[in-house]
Formats: sequence, C-alpha cells, structure tokens
Amino acid sequence: MIDHKQNTLMSEINIVPFCDVMLVLLIIFMVTAPMMVQGVDIALPESRQAESLSMEEDQLTISIDKDSKILINDYEVGIDHLREKLDNIFENRSNRNVFLKADKDIAYGKVVAVMAEIKAAGVEKLGMVTRIPDESDKIAKN
Repeated sequence: MIDHKQNTLMSEINIVPFCDVMLVLLIIFMVTAPMMVQGVDIALPESRQAESLSMEEDQLTISIDKDSKILINDYEVGIDHLREKLDNIFENRSNRNVFLKADKDIAYGKVVAVMAEIKAAGVEKLGMVTRIPDESDKIAKN
C-alpha cells in the first residue's frame, strides 16, 4: 500500500525564518542608526554668560569648522556663494534668524568676514553659539 500523504506538497508558508531574519535586521538597524548621525566637529568657545538656544525645527545654523570650511546646516558652501545661498533660503522663510558656530581656533578675520556676508543677506538676528564650561573642565584646568 502506498501512502499518498508523503507525496503531496505542503501548501503552508513557514514564517518563523522570516520573523527571525526581520528581528535580526531590526536589531542591526537599531544599533547602527545612532552611528549614522553626522555632524560638524567644532570646538566651540566657552562662555559662562551664554543663553540657551531655542530648539526650533527650522533653525538655520552656519558653521565654520577647524579647516575653515563654511557649512549651512550640514551643506558646505564657499564664502563667495554664502550670501546667494542665504538669499535663496530666505525667499521662502519668514524667520530670518541665524545661529553662527565657529571653531575657537579660527582666525577672527574669517569669522568677521562670514558675519558680514550673513548680515548682507538681510539676516535680522545673528546669534553666536558657545558652550558653557563643565565642572570637569574646571578640574582639568587646575
């Protein structure tokens, strides 16, 4: 006698391996996602009298890093095109406030030149970003 159950195909889908793969991928993405956040490495000057920034979603930050590269948020731009880029950005914005972050080792003349271009673009308020020294900084200096 021949058993017909052995010769028939199983029509059910086994989703256990699929769930295993999806869970592994989820864990990998959860671990690697924070590492993918890019930022500009700037050693900000310290000030005890600094006010805290309001974290608006559409705040515009111009940065000058230690290599004298100028960045609008995270996009690099030359000083020759800074005013033009700011004019294009401000066409569609009512808020004309800008925050300037400059590395503490950048020459003063470079910072002033960038500030002049920002003001020439019609910026109403220009805020300078600094950092408040930590208690650990005080201990390290002593």
